[in-house]
Amino acid sequence: MKKWMITLLTIVLLLSTMSAGSAHENRGHDNEHGKWKGKHKEFSLGVERLLHEEKELIKGKKVGLITNPTGVDQGLNSIVDTLYNDPDVELTALYGPEHGVRGDAQAGQYVEFYTDERTGLPVYSLYGATKKPTPEMLENVEVLLFDIQDVGTRFYTYIYTMAYAMEAAKENDIPIIVLDRPNPLSGNEVEGPVLEMEYSSFVGKYSIPLRHGMTVGELAKLFNTEFDIGADLTVVEMEGWKRNMYYDETPLEFVMPSPNMPTLETALVYPGAALIEGTNVSEGRGTTKPFELIGAPYINAANLAAGLNDLELDGVTFRATSFTPASSKHAGKLSHGIQIHVTDRKAFKPVETGLHIVKTIHDMYPEDFEFRTENSAGISFFDNLIGNGWIREGIEQGRSVEEMVAEWKPELDQFKQVREHYLIY
Repeated sequence: MKKWMITLLTIVLLLSTMSAGSAHENRGHDNEHGKWKGKHKEFSLGVERLLHEEKELIKGKKVGLITNPTGVDQGLNSIVDTLYNDPDVELTALYGPEHGVRGDAQAGQYVEFYTDERTGLPVYSLYGATKKPTPEMLENVEVLLFDIQDVGTRFYTYIYTMAYAMEAAKENDIPIIVLDRPNPLSGNEVEGPVLEMEYSSFVGKYSIPLRHGMTVGELAKLFNTEFDIGADLTVVEMEGWKRNMYYDETPLEFVMPSPNMPTLETALVYPGAALIEGTNVSEGRGTTKPFELIGAPYINAANLAAGLNDLELDGVTFRATSFTPASSKHAGKLSHGIQIHVTDRKAFKPVETGLHIVKTIHDMYPEDFEFRTENSAGISFFDNLIGNGWIREGIEQGRSVEEMVAEWKPELDQFKQVREHYLIY
């Protein structure tokens, strides 16, 4: 090879190395403005804006952090480790919702107090016996942070962990900061009945619809005012998120919010498919497709799929299938039913679809299908999930889903008007 070619190649390699080094140094930050760039220079999460633009909110203070594995930045760095290693912040306590801070607990499993292995910090459970932080849990805390990814559905419990934390913050004169994250289902669609307070529980604490179309920050503002919490609340907003964005239209990686929420597709069907939890039919827990697979040993898969497809519901089709759950309902038993395939997520109505599934199975298998047993007050777990008692009665009385949707519409429209006051984006 001639000397001039060798010299040229050497120069190219040197320039390439210098460019890569410069890119590495600047990755994630805008050095001129001090703003987070992450994977996308126009998009920032609440946690990123807190650390790079609004750090004075926590600088030099003793911080209590409510989070789980979804509390990460765009580089998938845990907020726990980031704050613990930050010399400007004194992280003093961790609080875990359902499934725990590191996400290693199954649904319904109580996580007791323990010490986090990586940081040595105390971890308090906010699930089970103690849903609200006690004064003892907050003794060494000057400000509370909440950073957890929601899935846009009323009965996903993390938003009530947030609400209870807001109550505790108010009662103990501690400010609380909510770091905002996207609603994975976008922020435009609002669907389903508004919860009646008689049916309030940890899977539905406040009068909001099943699919609320709000971010956790927006919900925090609504909870704080409409339900008289009155906390010293700050919402650190996102930058670059638009209401019409589904999660996969952001630059974010999908981190499982809980063990049975593995993908965005799961979250899409969840507002309606999870109603199956209030029955003796498997919602697919114990399979690789929770909430997408629905079935029971007594169901004829082909007949159920045909019956549901005959309804010609918007944006969805049903495939006959069989599966054997490894855990939860019908564990170890061959079950037959359907897989929900969303074909047009903008047209798909998950709550109405879920009700059609429940009603169709109820009507096809009246001798086998059952709602979960009522408690002493006559309330079934299905009622807690749907947010009232009249829909279960309507299914048993043979009412159509269309009738029920028309009945819940006035209260839903009223909620939409209230909701407008708290929208940030």
